[in-house]
Amino acid sequence: MRESGHSDAADALSSGDLASCRFTYYGDLFQRPQAQGAGLLPADGPESAILAELLVGLVDELTAEHEHPDTPRDGDWEGRRLLLRQARAEAASAGQAQGALAVMRRALNVATTLLSWQPWSAAAEWAVPKLMVRDLAQVARYLARAEHDESGTSLDARVRRRVADALALGEGSTVVVSHSLGTIVALETLHELAPDIRLFVTLGSPISMRTVVWPRLVPQPPSTPPGVGSWLNYWDRDDIIAVRPRLERDLRPNSAGVAPVSGRIDSDGLWVHSAGKYLAQARVAGRIAEVLTRASSGGARSGGG
Repeated sequence: MRESGHSDAADALSSGDLASCRFTYYGDLFQRPQAQGAGLLPADGPESAILAELLVGLVDELTAEHEHPDTPRDGDWEGRRLLLRQARAEAASAGQAQGALAVMRRALNVATTLLSWQPWSAAAEWAVPKLMVRDLAQVARYLARAEHDESGTSLDARVRRRVADALALGEGSTVVVSHSLGTIVALETLHELAPDIRLFVTLGSPISMRTVVWPRLVPQPPSTPPGVGSWLNYWDRDDIIAVRPRLERDLRPNSAGVAPVSGRIDSDGLWVHSAGKYLAQARVAGRIAEVLTRASSGGARSGGG
């Protein structure tokens, strides 16, 4: 915020004078009792099947973007084409694999192949594919609408309940900042509650993955939630999870005509998909500061997912 010229807003936010901020954490819901790997592994059945579909869909979307006439033919363009072909073959074999463990192994192979686009270090070659597969596996588990608890509540419903509880607290204008799977969670929660949202921000969103995510969103067809007054969507040029980043192409506006407005940012580092990378961008933080400052006279609250 300071880098964007909003030092006063940054100071007021840090002191709690600008807005009441709440961070919605639901990572513990993805933990399985006595599970290895922080609950990364999906169970056999719908979850692993969706993960296999996600891998194929991800590579297909990347290939479509790579072959698009507007894509610059710079760098090792032909080399990337060959890598995509290899990743597509690996992703397809994941769909034929038997059992969640086999799918996960194939997922790591696909991730390693895709991420070899960049000159990763030896440490990154080990760590970054696991981060990518972890994020995709959680998306798959959420979209499976399974893993019911003792009360019969599915995993995805328990996650949305956490966000709904945070939104129910406080008064005044609300800004919702969401990231990755959180953009799917926030979108569906806002449709269920229809609260008055001054600004909805999505970062690194997989919402528009047409073959897997988009058709499983609720409600259908996907659209801007009715209470959202403005929607800003940001994607990084090297964010492999936000593979179809221009959400306005795939989501209908709400009754007020509000649709997503997408903007590209350029970060650096080994794993640009992290929320911290996005929020460190002056372009992102500056727009949030502007809205919070305008709303502060009437009271504002901010939530993140």
